[in-house]
Amino acid sequence: MRIAIPTAALAAAVLTLAVGLVATSPVLAADILTLGPQVVPEWKAVYGRVEARDLVPARARIGGTIVELVVSEGDTVAAGQRIATVRDDKLAFQIAAIDAQLGVLDAQRSRAEAELSRGRSLVERGVSTAQRLEQLQTDVEVTRNQIVATQAQRSVVVQQDEEGAVLAPVSGVVLGVPVTRDTVIMAGEAVATVGGGGFFLRLAIPERHAEALKEGAEIRVSAGGAEAMGRLAKVYPRIQNGRVVADVEFERLDTTFVDARVLVEVPVGTREALLVPRSALATRSGLDFVRVRQDGQDVERAVVPGEVMRRGGIAYVEILTGLAAGETIVVP
Repeated sequence: MRIAIPTAALAAAVLTLAVGLVATSPVLAADILTLGPQVVPEWKAVYGRVEARDLVPARARIGGTIVELVVSEGDTVAAGQRIATVRDDKLAFQIAAIDAQLGVLDAQRSRAEAELSRGRSLVERGVSTAQRLEQLQTDVEVTRNQIVATQAQRSVVVQQDEEGAVLAPVSGVVLGVPVTRDTVIMAGEAVATVGGGGFFLRLAIPERHAEALKEGAEIRVSAGGAEAMGRLAKVYPRIQNGRVVADVEFERLDTTFVDARVLVEVPVGTREALLVPRSALATRSGLDFVRVRQDGQDVERAVVPGEVMRRGGIAYVEILTGLAAGETIVVP
């Protein structure tokens, strides 16, 4: 069953609904901004290398053969940890020879002390002279001193044998192991290279930008597909091959691969630019437009945008062409 609604009543209902929608629709506000040149930093893109702050080789203290190698590239070690063992078979033979000498000297000391005891008895009975007693006393002292010297010599050889343990000089990551087990090495040769003291980015920047580099300046780092800010920690005074060396500290630095290259942007000066809020740009058909107020009317102007930068938590876009200083733009 159909219900007939008068045409006049239907028109009134539609009109009432439309008025209600207009009344409840939000009104878009716009800000008026007068363009003026602003000073922005000039960035130079360079590549930095991930390096360890301390790069120290773990060296062998004695010559011999590597009988044990307990680390490889990528292992984490602590300062003083044993990473390899070097053995010199001659040291064991020297210790055995010194032990034999100590046995001979101990027997000589026992005989000299016995001769001294008999000499004292003879002197007390008036059979021997005091000169002979002094000679026997000297023999005992000489033998005892020889034993002390031989024991010290044995301690030196034992210490050399203990120095066969190659220790990590610093806490860090093993970056290189140029030797293998059963390798014959000399004293002072490197068994492993340990990187410690933390990691940083090392830059090499052309010397014409040396005056613009200031310690503590913010550095833009592109790591892992994202951009973050670092800090210029140190600028070295020595210029090498026409380049200034500087270190950058970065909290989220990926240290999985040492000597990896990371894109870095360094402030090397300043320039003037026209900046508009990013919300002022409208893109249609691949072109960018900014609404400009001319003679009391708003017209759209095609522009060429440049770099995007943030100031005070607001995203701004540099306008390369299409606008001039002093013009008034409308920002939605």
